[in-house]
Amino acid sequence: MDPDGQHNPADIPRIVAPIIKGDAEMVNGSRYLNYPGKNSSVYSRTGKTMQDISANMNFNLKITDTQSGFRAYAASTKSIFRFSGKKTAIENEMLADAGRSGLRIAEVEIGACTSVRASIRDPVKYMMGALRTVAEDIEANKPLYFYSVPGFALATCGFFMGFKFMADYFFGIASLNFGHTFLMVFLALAGAYMTLRGIIAHSMAGAARQTDST
Repeated sequence: MDPDGQHNPADIPRIVAPIIKGDAEMVNGSRYLNYPGKNSSVYSRTGKTMQDISANMNFNLKITDTQSGFRAYAASTKSIFRFSGKKTAIENEMLADAGRSGLRIAEVEIGACTSVRASIRDPVKYMMGALRTVAEDIEANKPLYFYSVPGFALATCGFFMGFKFMADYFFGIASLNFGHTFLMVFLALAGAYMTLRGIIAHSMAGAARQTDST
């Protein structure tokens, strides 16, 4: 559980119950299982929603509170988790390890005292942190989406501008323009680089997962 006092130790028996019954190897304590918006500010709900969507998409999970620090694990899973993440990154790291290992995950509703944290949290800093977490998760787990998709779009724009410029120049409609030429070349090269980087990162991640599984 988190060390900031927001979790109630009285919830521990309910957290470990699915593991004791043999229904799950990991239990996630959710503050939003039945009441998604309770005791949350607008910016907190927005940041949480972005992080939940990103984590569930990246790790192939269906978790309602991906940033919860109140979790229980079966003893048999101790070798699965790295526990190397720093600060709030540890929550997503554990979900990534659980998702890749195919653990059975259950969720149990928990209470949380968030009034103290909410009163001191800087909304701008919190949102920037949430966006950074989402970007880092997508970069690490879905490099095709992070690099190749926008890279392909940039390259397409660059090549389209190039073909249009060549056609206009050939028919005498436009003359050589350094600014347009530079932008065309930059978009094409940057897009091609991002596309290739995403493909390579995706291939390397797949190879690493296969190595880990063997």
